Amino acid sequence: MATRDDVAQLAGVSPRTVTNVMNGAAAVSEATRQRVLEAVARVGYRPSEIGRMLRSGRTGILVAVLPGVDAPYFAELARCLTDAARVRGYSLLIEQSDGERDRELELLARADRKAFFDGLVISPLALRDEDLLRTTRTERPVVLLGEERHPGFDHVAIDNLAAARAATEHLLARGRRRLVAVGAQREQHSSSALRLAGFEAAIADASAGVETAVEYVDAFSRAAGAAAARRILARDELPDALFCFSDLLAVGAMSVLGDAGVAIPEQIAVMGFNGSDEARYTRPAMSTVTPDKRAIAEAALDALVRRIDGDDGPSRSIAIPYEVTVRGSS
Repeated sequence: MATRDDVAQLAGVSPRTVTNVMNGAAAVSEATRQRVLEAVARVGYRPSEIGRMLRSGRTGILVAVLPGVDAPYFAELARCLTDAARVRGYSLLIEQSDGERDRELELLARADRKAFFDGLVISPLALRDEDLLRTTRTERPVVLLGEERHPGFDHVAIDNLAAARAATEHLLARGRRRLVAVGAQREQHSSSALRLAGFEAAIADASAGVETAVEYVDAFSRAAGAAAARRILARDELPDALFCFSDLLAVGAMSVLGDAGVAIPEQIAVMGFNGSDEARYTRPAMSTVTPDKRAIAEAALDALVRRIDGDDGPSRSIAIPYEVTVRGSS
């Protein structure tokens, strides 16, 4: 393998001059530059990427920590983050935390001076305030996605409370008066807590005669949605609307309702949350809250790169738009 010294000898320059040419330094004459480039081509020299990283202090690598890339929402978000990283000249590595606190802490702790990446985006489910407080002074920039926020970090998210309220108001506007919220969690994950608060806020403002119930789940999964629907079908009186706190919960619930012969939306309307591509292909197509995932990725990567480039200003909280996408299920 050709070395820098081989190029320098052939071009009649110093090894340092070869480095300056390869790095695009301006203080090299055009004649010298051309001579070095011709020597590079003749000997087939390829600079060491690792050496270049060590010299610059940059790796060109970012990391995204997501709860689970098997969930459609996070798979689609991962694609958006990868695209956003690429156009900014970075490669993106995806890590899966499974929403486990120890795993999230382990991955967050890598944002130190020894980490082989330039910055980290994390969508935490289990981290606590004290966890974030202990890690605000990481050597590598960190941007938070989702509902967990802390003054020490830039934060990107939609307004979950307002979005859940808008989804519930849509169901009420369609004349639904017996609503069930599917997706509350006894361990108060902030996403489910905020969505439940939005549901309750819309109900509180509704006219009299609205009946509600809450179905608790242990995960935002198809299986959990199916189990909730079976419990609902066992009741003496069926609701006329389900607001599911994720599209996966709604997919599971719709499958069970369909198997039981319940007409959607004639008997029970269904609303999901996340705007996953899967929601377009249920039968009927699912109404859902649709966050702008590409805007989330762009804002997160803008914030991260700005920090990598030396911005040490106050942390920012960036609100991303959403819409209630109305389809056949409601």
